[in-house]
Amino acid sequence: MRWVEFEAACPRIAAIARERFASDEMVMIGTLRADGSPRISGCEPDIAAGRLCLGMMWQSRKAHDLRRDPRIVVHSVPSDRMNPGGDVKRTGLAIEETDLDVRRIYREVLQARIDWAPDEPNFHLFSVDITEAAYMRFGDDRLALHWDEHRGLRELRHPDAPEGS
Repeated sequence: MRWVEFEAACPRIAAIARERFASDEMVMIGTLRADGSPRISGCEPDIAAGRLCLGMMWQSRKAHDLRRDPRIVVHSVPSDRMNPGGDVKRTGLAIEETDLDVRRIYREVLQARIDWAPDEPNFHLFSVDITEAAYMRFGDDRLALHWDEHRGLRELRHPDAPEGS
């Protein structure tokens, strides 16, 4: 589902993710290379036109990966070993955005955020069709959340929780 639908379906994880996107301005994405091996790449997320957008340099390897196999994972960037902000993850399919209105709105959002936007048509733009999301926080304030469109939001037993809790 598009970002706007995900926010309505799972506002708890969506609010955490939106805050992390704004503060970190960077996520790590996992894609699959032609030989099936994984590739991890940094990418700047933006929410534009109701979509979680990922702009990429023209002809980048990660863009070629997604054009060939749209499966993607988007993971927040840990701040340090203890990662007090927790891990935010989204899994889904990347959709190449060719609609000129969507691309224009994305460029406007990017321009407002960093005072720069790529010229058309010299960039790839993908949005994420979200199928699963998770949030995990460690330490004294541990929390484990998982959402998918079939089961909804669930609070799970945290892997660090003592037995019986």
